[in-house]
Amino acid sequence: MAVHPGGDGVICSLPQSCRLYEWDTNKKDGSIKLCLKPSEKVLDGLEGVGQQLAITFSHDGSLLAVGGEDGTLRAFKWPSMTSVLDAPKAHTSVKNLDFSPDGKFLVSVGSGPGRVWDISSSTAKASLPKENDEIFGFCRFSQNSENDQVLYVTAMRDRGGYIVKWNTTTWKRISSKYVVRDPMSAFSVSNDGKFLAIGTIQGDVHILNSSNMKVHTVVKKAHLGLVTALAFSSDSRALASASLDSSARVTLIKEATKSGGLNMWVILLILLLAAALYYAKIEGFLL
Repeated sequence: MAVHPGGDGVICSLPQSCRLYEWDTNKKDGSIKLCLKPSEKVLDGLEGVGQQLAITFSHDGSLLAVGGEDGTLRAFKWPSMTSVLDAPKAHTSVKNLDFSPDGKFLVSVGSGPGRVWDISSSTAKASLPKENDEIFGFCRFSQNSENDQVLYVTAMRDRGGYIVKWNTTTWKRISSKYVVRDPMSAFSVSNDGKFLAIGTIQGDVHILNSSNMKVHTVVKKAHLGLVTALAFSSDSRALASASLDSSARVTLIKEATKSGGLNMWVILLILLLAAALYYAKIEGFLL
């Protein structure tokens, strides 16, 4: 499923095709009810193509990409559905997709290495090789503190889940960080690039600081079933999560306080004063 960023509706994957659902707002007794209704628009190019396991829109909503269970990767202009990329057997099976913020590149992960696609030329730009026993799961573009574009890919190894960071100019690995023991079932990045969120098959939600990959917040058993979706609010102050148990929740993200540094200075001041008083006493300055 993919939600259009401009409000055009929601695309859902069905066993043999994809279908568009439009937003329908009902106002009654002062309350507003938001629903979805089937659209009359037929998604040309996505009829009779089999099960699609990954669907995503570009950040501005002008591009749509889908990846199939059969490994075929397709990308279209939206809403015209003009084909801009058709790559049969891009992977044995496509797991996840993401467009770069500028819409120039599309990253796909599945079985085997990840792949980077140049949308303008409709060709493969680079390969993202695996190391050791890695199994790639999710991919997300973001930006660092210098506003440089980076790519995150989740990977499972024997020890647990890792987040691999890639340079988007050379397409080489920058770092790899162990983050969680349980298999990861959902992944998201905040709009400002400061936070990463991970959902596990145990129902836990982890929020990490992207600058140092340290844990910011952990919600154990946020859901009774595996986490299926994660999404940050536009201001990055809240994280919504959904689960296979049909539950949804919102986790507020609190800013890290700097009181720890202040407390340390207070403690040092007290120690210095105590030392000064003790010295003054033994020297006879105090009775």
